[in-house]
Amino acid sequence: MNGNDVLEMDSMSETEGETVIGMIEEEIVYPEEFLPTYHSIEAGDKVGKAIEVEFNGKTDTLFFNDGVRRIDFILVYEDEDKKEFEKRHTFARQKRRREYFEASLMKMGLELEATRSVIDENLMFVKVHMPWDVLCTYAEVLHIKLPIQPNDLSSRPSLWRYVSCVTKPFYPDEKLIHKETDYFTAPFEKDRLEYFCIKDRDIFFTPAMRSRMAFYILSRAPYEIRGSIKKFGITKLLDSGVYKGAYPLHDCRFNVESIESDCPNERYLLFQEWAHPKSFYKMQPLDLIRKYYGEKIGIYFAWLGFYTLMLAVAAVVGLGCFIYGYKTQETSTWSKEVCDPEIGGKIVMCPQCDKDCKFWRLNSTCEASKKLCIFDNFGTLVFAVFMSIWVTVFLELWKRYQAELEYEWDTVEFLEQEEPPRPEYEAKCIYEKKNPITGVKETVPYSTCGKCFRLSIGIGTVIFWIMLILASVVAITIYRLAAFFAFSTKLRTEDLKELEPLKEYVTPQMATAVTASLISVVVIMILNMLYERVAIWITDFELPRTRTEYENSLTLKMFLFQFVNYYSSCFYIAFAKGKAVGFPGQPVYLLGKYRNEECDPGGCLIELTTQLSIIMGGKAIWNNIQEVLFPWLKNLYARHCSGQSVASDKGCPRWEQDYRLQSISKLGLFYEYLEMVIQFGFVTLFVASFPLAPVLALVNNLFEIRVDAWKITTQFRRMVPEKASTIGAWQPILQGIAILAVATNTMIIAFTSDMIPRLVYYWAFSVYPYTENYSNTMTGYINSTLSIFNISDFSEESRPLSPARNITTCRYRDFRYPPGHPREYDHTVYYWHVIAAKMAFIIVVEHIVYLTKFILAYIIPDVPYAVKEQIKREKYLTQVILHETNLKLVTKRIKSPEDELQEGTIHKLSAEELLDFDD
Repeated sequence: MNGNDVLEMDSMSETEGETVIGMIEEEIVYPEEFLPTYHSIEAGDKVGKAIEVEFNGKTDTLFFNDGVRRIDFILVYEDEDKKEFEKRHTFARQKRRREYFEASLMKMGLELEATRSVIDENLMFVKVHMPWDVLCTYAEVLHIKLPIQPNDLSSRPSLWRYVSCVTKPFYPDEKLIHKETDYFTAPFEKDRLEYFCIKDRDIFFTPAMRSRMAFYILSRAPYEIRGSIKKFGITKLLDSGVYKGAYPLHDCRFNVESIESDCPNERYLLFQEWAHPKSFYKMQPLDLIRKYYGEKIGIYFAWLGFYTLMLAVAAVVGLGCFIYGYKTQETSTWSKEVCDPEIGGKIVMCPQCDKDCKFWRLNSTCEASKKLCIFDNFGTLVFAVFMSIWVTVFLELWKRYQAELEYEWDTVEFLEQEEPPRPEYEAKCIYEKKNPITGVKETVPYSTCGKCFRLSIGIGTVIFWIMLILASVVAITIYRLAAFFAFSTKLRTEDLKELEPLKEYVTPQMATAVTASLISVVVIMILNMLYERVAIWITDFELPRTRTEYENSLTLKMFLFQFVNYYSSCFYIAFAKGKAVGFPGQPVYLLGKYRNEECDPGGCLIELTTQLSIIMGGKAIWNNIQEVLFPWLKNLYARHCSGQSVASDKGCPRWEQDYRLQSISKLGLFYEYLEMVIQFGFVTLFVASFPLAPVLALVNNLFEIRVDAWKITTQFRRMVPEKASTIGAWQPILQGIAILAVATNTMIIAFTSDMIPRLVYYWAFSVYPYTENYSNTMTGYINSTLSIFNISDFSEESRPLSPARNITTCRYRDFRYPPGHPREYDHTVYYWHVIAAKMAFIIVVEHIVYLTKFILAYIIPDVPYAVKEQIKREKYLTQVILHETNLKLVTKRIKSPEDELQEGTIHKLSAEELLDFDD
C-alpha cells in the first residue's frame, strides 16, 4: 500500500476474526471545542501515509530530513510486513489500526515522517511535527500562558545579595544556565497574535509546550470505529502492542554536547549542573528543570529541595540535642546509680520470663542506661516541641514558596481540562449516561449498584491487608517474647565466654530489639512489594474514569497501607510494650501463653530509637540501590540483548538512542512522593525518641535529589510535560501527619520516656516527708522506681527453676506497695501522681503547641504580597488587551463617516487612555 492508495471505510463487519475499520463519524465523544482541528475522514477519501525517508546521517538532529520541521514526538512500531509469513495475519489488525491512527493524525493537521532503524530493520520510527497553525490552535485550547510584555515591576532586593560572594559557588554556573527574562503572560489566543511577544515562531513555543500539545492530540486521535464504540488514544495502542514506544526527544546526549548549532543542550546542562555527583552541593536549576520536563516534575523537585533545606535547620538542632545528651550521659544521677556497684550492683532484679529466666543484677544494664541518657533528657523535650513548631513553619513557608512558583511558572489560574477516559475504563463501557460537563452522551462501565459493589470490594481488600499487617505485628511481638526468653536464658548466665567483649552492651532487651527490628524491615519490604501489586489491582478493578481519579484513589490506598506497614511496629514499642505486664506474682500473658515482655529498667525509649534507626537506614539504603541499580541494569541488559554498546550510540539518531532508554512508569512521580512522605512521617511522628532522624533524612535527601536527577536525565526517556500547580493530594496528607505528630511526640515523652516520673520524683518525692532530704535531688530515684517482690509469692507457672541463693526478695519496675503492707502489690500514691502528671503534661503541651501552630499558620500569609501585586498587574494587562481588541471590533462594525475622520485619533490612544475613556 503506498501513499496514493485509497483506504475504503464504508463498512463495519468482522471477516475471519478481523475488524474492517469503519468511517470516522461526525458524532464523537469529545465536542468540537476540545478537538478544534478534528474533521471526519469521509468514505472514499484518499488517506495519506507517513512518508518513509532514509536516515540522513545527522545523529544529533531534532528535525525532519528537510532540517526545517522540528520533531515534536516519536512513535515506534515493528514493521508488520517484516514479520514471519505465518504470523502476518495476526498483525493485520494492528497494522490497520496503526494506519488509521496515523491517517487521523494527518487529518488533524500533524505532519509525519517515517525512518527505519539503522540497527534493527524491523523497527520504524515515526516523527511527528506540529505546524504553526496547529500549535496556535491547541495553545488556545489548553489555555497555555505566553508572554505579552516584559515584567516592569521592580523586584524587591533580596537580603542574600549581601552574601552573594559566599553563596555564589552554591548556585549553578550563570555562564552556562542563563537567567531568562521575566514576562507578564496571558492565555494564548489566535486572533490576538499581535499582542504577544513573538520574536521567532520557531522558538515561541518551547519544546515542552510542543510535546504537551502533541500528546494531547495523540491521546484523542481515533484508531478504530466499531458500531457505536469509538476507540482512540495512543495509550491504548501502546498497551495493545500496536506501538512499542511514544515519547518526546531529549535534545542531546546527557554527557556530550550536540554538534547542531541551534541545539540548546539543556539535557547536557542539567546533567552537568544538577544530576552529576560533583554538583551535589549546588542549588537546583528549577527554572530549567521546569522548562525541560514541565511543571509537574519541576514542582516535585522544588518541594524536595525546599524540604531538604528546611531539614537542615531541624538537623542542626537535633544534632545539638544529641551532642548535649552524649556529653551529659556520664553526669546523669540515675545512670550513675544503675552503674554503681554499691547501688545497682546490689539490686537483684526479678526474672523477666517464666521458669528458665534467672535473677540478675541491675548494673548489668549499665551501658544501656548510659546510651538511654543520650536520647532521654530534657533536650529531647525541647527538641520535640521545636519539631512541632518546625513542621508548621515548613508547611506554611512551602505554601508561600509554592505560590511564588505558581506565578513564575504560569499556573496561578491553571484549569485542568476535561480529562479523557482511561482506555481501561473506556473498554468496558456498556451503560449509557450523559456527561454533566460536556453534555455529550457517553457510556460507563457500571451502574450505580455496580460502582458501590466495586468500591466495597476495594475497601474490604484494603482492610484485609491492613489486618494482615497487624497480624505480622502480632507475629513479631510473639517472636520478641520467645526471643527474649531465649536471650535471657543465655545472656544472664555467668559462663558465656564467646560474647565476653560485648557482654556489657548485649542485654536481652537490646538483642531482642535489634533482631526484631531487622525482621521487621524484611517483613515491611516483602509486604510492601506484594501490596503494591494488590493496590494497583484493586484500583484497576474500581475503574476510575480519569487518570487524576486513578492517582488519587491509589494514593489513598497506598498511603494507608504504608502508614500501617511502616509505623505499626513503632507504635507498638512506643505505646504498647511494657504497659500491661502485671507484676512477678501475677504476670499478664498474650494469647494465654506468652508472657508480655517488659521494658528495660530505663524504659522502652532506647528500643524505639533502635527500631527507628534500623527502619530508616534500611529503607533509605534499599530505595537508593533500587533507584540507581535497577534502571542501570535494565538498560545494560537491553543493550546486551540487542548486541549494542555505548559506542554504537555515535552512529544512531537521537530518536533511536532515546528508544533504548527506560520508559517512565505510568504512575510517574507517585513512588517518589510516597517515599518522601513516609520519611516525613518518621522525622515528625517519632522524633522525640530519635533526635538524629532529621540528620539521617537530610543525608538521604541530599543523595535522593541527585539520584532522582541522574535517573531521569540519563536512564529514562524524556517524560511528557504536564501542568501542575501544587503537589496535589500529598499536601493534605502532610498536614494530617503534622497534626498527628504533636500528639505522638507528646505521648512518647509522657508514656515511653522516663522523663515525667523523674520530674515527679525530683519535685515531689525526693524531699520530706517521703525522704529525709530537704532539697530537691535525683539521688535515690532508681530505688524509688523499683518495687519489692517476695520470691516466695511466685506462682508455680512462673517460679524460676534455678534456686535463689541467700535471696528473699527481688526488685521489678513498677510503683507498688511492698510485701507485708496492708495493700501489698497495689499501686502506690507515687504511681497515681505520675499518671496525673502525664495526663496534665499531654493536655497542657498539646494545647500550647496547637495554639502556637494555629497562630503561626494565621500570621504567615500563603501568598507573598509582592506576588499578589504581580498577579494583579498581569490581570490588568490582560484586561487591557481584551478591551482594546473588543473596542476595535465594535468600532469597525458601527463606524460612521464622522468616525472615519477620527479613526487616526482613536488609534493613537494608548490602552490605558482607552480604559480611562471607557470608564
